[in-house]
Amino acid sequence: MPAITLPDGSVRTFDGTVTGTTIAASIGPGLAKAALAMEVNGKLVDLSTEIADDAAVKFVTKKDDASLEMIRHDAAHVLAEAVQSLWPETQVTIGPSIKDGFYYDFSREKPFTPDDFEAIEAKMREIVAANAPFTREVWDRDEAIRFFEEKGEDFKAELIRDLPESEQISIYRQGEWLDLCRGPHLRGTADVGTAFKLMRVAGAYWRGDHRNPMLTRIYGTAWRDKKELDAHLMRLEEAEKRDHRRIGREMDLFHIQEEAVGQIFWHHKGWRLYTVLQDYMRRAQSRNGYEEVRTPQLVDRALWEASGHWDKYRENMFIAQVEDEDKTLALKPMNCPCHVQIFRHGLRSYRELPLRMAEFGACHRYEPSGSLHGIMRVRGFTQDDAHIFCTDDQIADETAKFVKMLAEVYTDLGFESFRVKFSDRPETRAGSDEVWDRAEGSLKTACEIAGVEYEYNPGEGAFYGPKLEFVLTDAIGRDWQCGTLQVDYVLPERLDASYIGEDSQRHRPVMLHRAILGSFERFIGILIEQYAGKFPLWLAPTQVVVASIVSDAADYANEVAAELKAAGLQVVTDVRNDKINAKIREHSLARVPVILVVGRREAEERKVAMRRLGGANQEILGLEDAVKALTAEATPPDIARFSKD
Repeated sequence: MPAITLPDGSVRTFDGTVTGTTIAASIGPGLAKAALAMEVNGKLVDLSTEIADDAAVKFVTKKDDASLEMIRHDAAHVLAEAVQSLWPETQVTIGPSIKDGFYYDFSREKPFTPDDFEAIEAKMREIVAANAPFTREVWDRDEAIRFFEEKGEDFKAELIRDLPESEQISIYRQGEWLDLCRGPHLRGTADVGTAFKLMRVAGAYWRGDHRNPMLTRIYGTAWRDKKELDAHLMRLEEAEKRDHRRIGREMDLFHIQEEAVGQIFWHHKGWRLYTVLQDYMRRAQSRNGYEEVRTPQLVDRALWEASGHWDKYRENMFIAQVEDEDKTLALKPMNCPCHVQIFRHGLRSYRELPLRMAEFGACHRYEPSGSLHGIMRVRGFTQDDAHIFCTDDQIADETAKFVKMLAEVYTDLGFESFRVKFSDRPETRAGSDEVWDRAEGSLKTACEIAGVEYEYNPGEGAFYGPKLEFVLTDAIGRDWQCGTLQVDYVLPERLDASYIGEDSQRHRPVMLHRAILGSFERFIGILIEQYAGKFPLWLAPTQVVVASIVSDAADYANEVAAELKAAGLQVVTDVRNDKINAKIREHSLARVPVILVVGRREAEERKVAMRRLGGANQEILGLEDAVKALTAEATPPDIARFSKD
């Protein structure tokens, strides 16, 4: 007689083995209709799963986030059935749910194209309307291999062969069609609904190996209802408008070319944006007690072996062989081992702790060409990297100070809130379980003392320590993981860092790895898309254009520009013999925040007509007032804030 404990604490008992469908029906017809799946003792399973022992059960309905991933998973199965119904010679391989959607990889002599989407989507809707139930079967391994081989499904047969001997061969049917799958699934194909859309195709190697056959991957998106789907499609449309690569070209910020794959050619305007951001971060770090350092780009492999990075990151390192010295050097992929070397140079005292060491460190990592994305994912980048060497007792205070600093920076840059994830020990890691217990405990305690609330991100810590990940949400609702704080007991031990304590004995420092922006390149890409290139005046690469209406006003336009430049603003003068509307349109497309228009009258009265980007009206101001107002507006927020204090 299994006793079923429900989320409200109530308990229901049944005479024998019971399914989720039966339990839901016993509670009421409303739940029986709404329940899509269930969690049994915290594990998500089909409603048809039989429960023989006492268990805690929670039902999943469309309101729950878990249902969305299941809808996408099942949509992938519906896609695969639709494709094989239309093109029976096609082999299916794998098709998981992913963020915002799903995909399925197919093997077919003629690759699919978006022209096939209309027919596939129509067939998917037929399958959904048929509402074939998802039913799970467990097959004998050899029987399953033979079945798929006889169907010509060589990829599925290979998957089954490679499964651990201890794993059940789970097959799910939906009507006459079936697939290898661990599950769980919804009740039937109708639960997928019709709020789906096929998005694009791409090539994908079988199992991600370039030596294997090339497959066609069809991507789709699926949601709980049409309202969610439409909102997602609108976000995608807005994201396309904000694409940093397109805006970067339009604003003449940067470019990338084949002769330097994954690295950025910063143009004058883009480099100004970069240096304004870097100067801002330099001031923030200085105010918070960081000492700026600079470490070498090429470092002997011996250091990377000692730190453990050689085993972990070797395949992502760029190597330089020095033949006459018989040395192997690596372009540094991160800064932390080099910072330990500075800490170790000379005898350190506990009185120096916490020691906050910062570097705008240029790093290089080999990223596969297919994964590169504008300036968001590159091979050469600069981190706002820092390491805090401290004692156990100082971890909580340093965490609180860091979070306060990070929140201030994000607010200044236009992000009003952030989420925090706690990433604990990964499967492959350095250090003993005792060391990890200590590191995770220290970080959790620090979060409690600092008032930091977090969600768990299991198994995603660095190989040397647990970390906090700080996730921003941009103007159109996308999440970006940027800042990190990691507690590390491993590297100081491996690299023999120590200080002399109050007891005159040597002690290991704790090493806190921290970043706020992450990489400048990626963060600038995020900023471009956050603002759609329409930066606040203090960040804008070109802050003001002074445009003349007539040639007679050219001298006055140059005078206005000179006064603005003297006040520290980035100004361009446009005295070309073009119509003023054409000039305004051109500079608006270049996303210049302020255009000052001057003609004969403005020259005579020493005034300017100020036009704001995106505004239809103009404001007439005296030159002195305009310079004063724009100078104040262009002052970086941290300088403005501290000048008031």
